[in-house]
Amino acid sequence: MCARWRGGLLPNPLHAYDIGRDGTSAPAGAISTEVDDKIAYRWLHFDLADPHLRAWCDDALPPRAARALLAAKTRPHMDDDEKGIVLTLRGINLNDGQELANMVSLRLWITPRLVISVRRLPVKTVDALAKQIADGDCPAAPGNFITRITEHIVERVEKVSVDLEERADAMEDGVYQTGASDVPDLFELQRTAIRLRRHIGPLKDALGALAINHGGVLTDSLRNRMRDTANRAMRSVEEVEEVRDRLRALSAHIDITQEARIARNGYTLSVVAAIFLPLSFITGLLGVNVGGMPWVDHPDAFLILCALMVGLGAATYAILRWIKWF
Repeated sequence: MCARWRGGLLPNPLHAYDIGRDGTSAPAGAISTEVDDKIAYRWLHFDLADPHLRAWCDDALPPRAARALLAAKTRPHMDDDEKGIVLTLRGINLNDGQELANMVSLRLWITPRLVISVRRLPVKTVDALAKQIADGDCPAAPGNFITRITEHIVERVEKVSVDLEERADAMEDGVYQTGASDVPDLFELQRTAIRLRRHIGPLKDALGALAINHGGVLTDSLRNRMRDTANRAMRSVEEVEEVRDRLRALSAHIDITQEARIARNGYTLSVVAAIFLPLSFITGLLGVNVGGMPWVDHPDAFLILCALMVGLGAATYAILRWIKWF
C-alpha cells in the first residue's frame, strides 16, 4: 500500500536505499528528497508507469528535473545547473522477447545528496546495481553511483558492437570468398546497426559532457573514469558505423553480382534464340500440312534437312561471332 503525503499518495519505488557514510546501505527512511545529514546520499528508483509519480515529481523536484524524468520520449543527453544534473542514458535491452537494439531509457536526477532514477522498461544494469547495494557493495557517493552505472551500460554496448562486427565478418567471408548471394540475416543486421548508432551516438556525447560539466558531483579521479567511459562509447560508435557501412557495401555487392548474373543469363538466352530463330522458321514452314511440299517422297529427305539445319545453325553462329555479338 502506498504511503500518503501532503499531495496525495506517494509513488512506490522499485528500489529505495539510504547509503551511509560508512559505505553501508539501508532501506530509505522516507520517499523524500530531504536527506538526513547522517547518511551520505539517498537513491530512489521509480517506474514511469507509477500513477502517483508525476504529482510527486512536480511537487518535490525542480521543474527541469521533473520534465526530464517524466518525458514520454527521450534521447541520451546531459544538462546541469547549480541545483543538480539531469542525465538521460540508453542501455542495451536485455528483456525477454525484446530486440537488443531497441535500447531502454534511464532518466536520472543527481545532486550531491540524492539520486533519483526513472525507467519505463526494466534496466538490467540498474537491477544488478541494486543487488550489489543490497549485498553491501555500495557506491560511496552519487558520483561513484553514476560512474558505475555508465561503465556497466557501456560495457554491454561494447559486447553488442563486438558481436555485430563478428557477424559482419562471417557474412563478408560467405559472400566474398564463396560467392554466396543469399544472406538471410543481412537486412536484420543492418537494421540493428542503424538502431544502435541512433542511440549510442548521443550516449557518447552525454558521457563526454558529463565528464566536463559534472556539477561538482564527480571527483577528479571519477572524471578521468568518465572520460575513459566516453572514449569507450566513442569506439563502440565507430565500430557500429563501420559495421553499418560494411553491410551497406556488402548489400550493394550482392545486388551488383545478381544484376550481372541476370544480364549474363539474359544475354546467353538472346544468343541461343538468335541461332535457333531461322531454324524454327524453316521447321515451321516445312511442317505445314498442304500439298506441294518438296521431298515428301524422297527417302533421304530427313537426313538432307538435318544437314542443312546444322549448316544453317553453324553459319548463323559464325555471323554472330563476326559481328561480335559475343
